[in-house]
Amino acid sequence: MNLETEHQGEIILIRVMDDRIDAASAIQFKERMREIVATPSTRVVLDMSSVGFLDSSGLGAVVAVMKALGPIRRLELSGLTPTVEKVFRLTRMDSVFIIHKSLPEAMRRAG
Repeated sequence: MNLETEHQGEIILIRVMDDRIDAASAIQFKERMREIVATPSTRVVLDMSSVGFLDSSGLGAVVAVMKALGPIRRLELSGLTPTVEKVFRLTRMDSVFIIHKSLPEAMRRAG
């Protein structure tokens, strides 16, 4: 699982560079994310603009990362493609996550 990480002040920005998060990559995604978010930060923004496919295993991995962050740090998502956005909407996870239309919008939001 190819994830690019960038620290911008108190924000950890993580870009998913793969085009899918599915059963084949979900465990690796979850492990890499847990390593990355072990670094203290105020916010964690996951840019998913390159992800064109997300199955139930991938969704479960994203939810697991959110739970691992605990109640203080929220996992914010940005740049969901229409297919991925539909998965979040159909499962009603769009009401659980903070979802930004784009990465610039996510980065503009005050902590």
